[in-house]
Formats: sequence, structure tokens, C-alpha cells
Amino acid sequence: MRTRTFIAAMATAVAAFCTPALAEEKEPTAVIAIGGQGEWGLPGPTSFGPSVSVEFTPIKDWLEIEIGAASMFRRGATELETDLVFKKPFTISDQFEFMVGAGPAWSYTRAEGTKWGATVALDFMMWPWPEHKFGWFVEPSYTYTQDSEKSLAVSVGFLIAIP
Repeated sequence: MRTRTFIAAMATAVAAFCTPALAEEKEPTAVIAIGGQGEWGLPGPTSFGPSVSVEFTPIKDWLEIEIGAASMFRRGATELETDLVFKKPFTISDQFEFMVGAGPAWSYTRAEGTKWGATVALDFMMWPWPEHKFGWFVEPSYTYTQDSEKSLAVSVGFLIAIP
């Protein structure tokens, strides 16, 4: 009973604070995110590197899909990472979007080979101009791999909307 009450309260709070996007507002075909990522193993090495992703909206206000890749550098190794994240978007204001999502992740290093896992991400997007052509993002994520490795990562960078 408490779980149902909690879920109902959270759904009401999200609905109260999130406003739908304006009907006349045109959605971009895709959004490209370019930036950098830092990753901290729990426990494990720290790595940094460039990241890029493309995001598109198959179901407006319900589903966004992000396909991302990063090249992470740490002492003695380079790791290639990709993920496919299915996100639920929430429009907080005309300038601010928040998304929560999860999906499969894949990484590869020469020393460790291929690893599969799952990732959970929060995505904060800021569009400072009304045209929504350029913006910035912060995306913290948590990844758990098949061999029980855990890591926290934070990506930060710029957004470019593709009309």
C-alpha cells in the first residue's frame, strides 16, 4: 500500500512540475551531443575522454533514444564504450529538459576484451535560446557490467539540434 501511495505521489509531483511542450514548437529531427566524459570505477581506475551521441524522438513526450560512444583514456589502456539508452523526457520549462533512461552498454579494451552491461542515466539539457538550436547538457550515469564491474560517469558538453 505504501509503494502505491509513493508512486502516486511521485507521479502527481512530476505532472504538476512538468509542462508539455508548445504544440506549435517544432521538434528537431535529432540532437547531437558533443563533449567530454569522466568515469570512476567503483573501485577501479579513473578515465577521461571525448564523447559523442545522437538522440532522436520516436514518440513525442514519451520516448527518446540516445546512441552514444566514448573513447576513454586511462594509464596503460584505451577503452571504447557505446550505449543505447531509452529515455523518458520531462519538459520542465521552455529552456530546461530532464530525462531519465536505461539501456544496454558495451565496452572494449585490448587487455580485457569485450564487456556487456547495463547503464542508467539522468540527462539535464539546457536550451538558453528560444530557437533550441544550441544548448548544453550534463549527464551522470551508472553502469554495471557482466563481470560485476560498476562505474559512475559524468558527461558534459554542447547540444546541436538538427532540423
